[in-house]
Amino acid sequence: MLYHLFNYLQDTGFPGIRLMTYLSFRAMAAIVLSMLIAFFAGGRIIHWLQRKQIGESIRDLGLAGQMEKKGTPTMGGIIILISLLVTVLLICDLSNIYIQLLILTTIWCGGIGFTDDYIKVFKHRKEGMSEKGKLILQFGLGLIIAFTVCVSPDIVTDELVTTIPFVKAHEFNYSWLSPFHGQLGVYCSWGIYMIMIIIVVLACSNGVNLTDGLDGLSAGTSSIVAVVIGLLAYLSGNVLNSEYLNIMYIPGTGEIAIFMAALVGALIGFLWYNTFPAQVFMGDTGSLAIGGIIGVSSVLIRKELLLPLLCGIFFMESLSVLIQKYYFKYTRHKYGEGRRVFLMAPLHHHYQKKNMPEPRIVTRFWIIGIILAVGTLALLKIR
Repeated sequence: MLYHLFNYLQDTGFPGIRLMTYLSFRAMAAIVLSMLIAFFAGGRIIHWLQRKQIGESIRDLGLAGQMEKKGTPTMGGIIILISLLVTVLLICDLSNIYIQLLILTTIWCGGIGFTDDYIKVFKHRKEGMSEKGKLILQFGLGLIIAFTVCVSPDIVTDELVTTIPFVKAHEFNYSWLSPFHGQLGVYCSWGIYMIMIIIVVLACSNGVNLTDGLDGLSAGTSSIVAVVIGLLAYLSGNVLNSEYLNIMYIPGTGEIAIFMAALVGALIGFLWYNTFPAQVFMGDTGSLAIGGIIGVSSVLIRKELLLPLLCGIFFMESLSVLIQKYYFKYTRHKYGEGRRVFLMAPLHHHYQKKNMPEPRIVTRFWIIGIILAVGTLALLKIR
């Protein structure tokens, strides 16, 4: 709203009125504003959650310090969502298609997570929403994003081309995967790309959710990923920078950089209350929304094939759960009793079972996240 107001007043000659036209200024303003909102609103929201007795119920898994977390307010993702959405509505260009899709993603995934947390806390059903129900709703969002990316005239780029490292042009065309030619091949290519988008949305949303098991782990790791996506969005939206780095030029994606800056600010502000020992947990309200934003934004800037590296922490956490689950089923069927690869899944609980202090696990995961982020950016110059 402020962006549109300043844009309207550009010709009035007021000092500094043109600052809002600069992406760099708006990105800095977004990160500061969202951080301040999270700082000042966070304490009040935590007190409100405590008054409503919206505390985390803990199932004893034999983890060190686990039962001390019982009663800690959950649904703290509300802090992140409020800080993010207020900042975006004030500073971003709301007519931008990418911002509209990211706002939809935030509200959609945040709504799924809020409903899940509400059922757990107020209905006293520890399992929350059914896994099938959440997947159906996430699939619906993925379908909307995929359809919009493929048909919207406001998204000005080659619909089936994305970024991939290690090749000279840094580009990969999904039509190369189609086994058919002609019009049937075109439809098949579109179908493959839409399926990829849906998979990315589902994987990212649930990957962040699985990572949210230690104080500060999910918020800290997500902020690292958001910084890289914001930087890539800024570079992709600038014709000179994208030409220099030989990456796709996608008009309008500079606004995504501002959205991600607001997300980083909200996450840093939330970390003030979420670092060990946590005063509040983000719950599914925050984790599902953050994961959805990461997945959708990577699709919009055509960097979804970089996610296995950039989001390596989320990828390994999800993979550890799948390995544990299916290896247990396999060994139970073959040997009559289930066996485990990890002491416990997701992966961070494996290290807890090895008596590693929680802050050390979180800090080391952050360090690995930074290494993966730097590696992702380095790939832009490797051909």
